[in-house]
Amino acid sequence: MLPDLQRLIALQELETRAGHAAQVVAAAPARIAALDARLADARAGVERAKANIADNQVARRAVDKDLLSAQQRLEKYKEQSMAVKTNAEFHAMQHQMASVKAEIDQFESRTLEVMMAADELAAGLKRAEAQLKSDEAAVAAERAAIERERNEQATVATASAEERAALVAQLPPAVVSTFEKVARQRGGVALARAEKERCVVCQVRLRPMVFNAVMRNDSIVQCDSCQRILYYVPPSPGEGTQPPAPAGSPTTAS
Repeated sequence: MLPDLQRLIALQELETRAGHAAQVVAAAPARIAALDARLADARAGVERAKANIADNQVARRAVDKDLLSAQQRLEKYKEQSMAVKTNAEFHAMQHQMASVKAEIDQFESRTLEVMMAADELAAGLKRAEAQLKSDEAAVAAERAAIERERNEQATVATASAEERAALVAQLPPAVVSTFEKVARQRGGVALARAEKERCVVCQVRLRPMVFNAVMRNDSIVQCDSCQRILYYVPPSPGEGTQPPAPAGSPTTAS
């Protein structure tokens, strides 16, 4: 194979590896920010649960205050009923006490509702705290993995840049210019393998003369359609032949 073609294949591999490394490094901050947001949501969930419990406690104190007030009024009416002198006054006092007793029943029912809600809110706080603890552990592990991968890929990018510079120095400037131009136009992929008279990337059929030239691998040939630089990989020995029959399998009679 033409040495320059071999170098271009190596260059494409470097470009692909470096491109992936650059993507990983560039994506790391957003991935870490997403983890921070996940943790912030979990912490906010705990704070909301605590705020709900605080509101429940305020409601409980308000109901207790109203209940105590109603109970005190009832006791007052009972004392006053002992001093009434007419049936009309007694019936009026009985009506007032019945009204207060109804209020007390409502406040006691409300107290029960608030107490039941308090139990649910306490359970909700435990769940939120457990979720936060779980998320903190998961986020710490994921953050460490992201940072480790980012550092590894940053090292790959640096090494690839050095290897690229060494390869480019061995290639004719015109060939490098062609490679870089095609790479810019074709999403970073400037080379393509030719197989069965086709460019395997764009799948356009090659002219027989072009394919024959590519098969020789002794010159820089570009695809007429996508302009990628083409190369040919000969089939490995035995490729396309039938594998031997397993031992003990039936054979066809001659």
